[in-house]
Amino acid sequence: MPIVTVQQGPRDVESKRELVARITDAFVDAYKIPADTVQVWIQETPTDSFAVAGRLVAETKR
Repeated sequence: MPIVTVQQGPRDVESKRELVARITDAFVDAYKIPADTVQVWIQETPTDSFAVAGRLVAETKR
């Protein structure tokens, strides 16, 4: 049973729903396994708790 962990900043529920569907489909297609054997865990970190290029993401313009 594959377990996929996604670490990311906060996203809306619709975006996460689409992401987990696509990840699940990729495993089903690649490994020829049932969808109910694929687990996707999303770990969200607030933008003031991670940095890119030495700056907190919360402090950068997107």
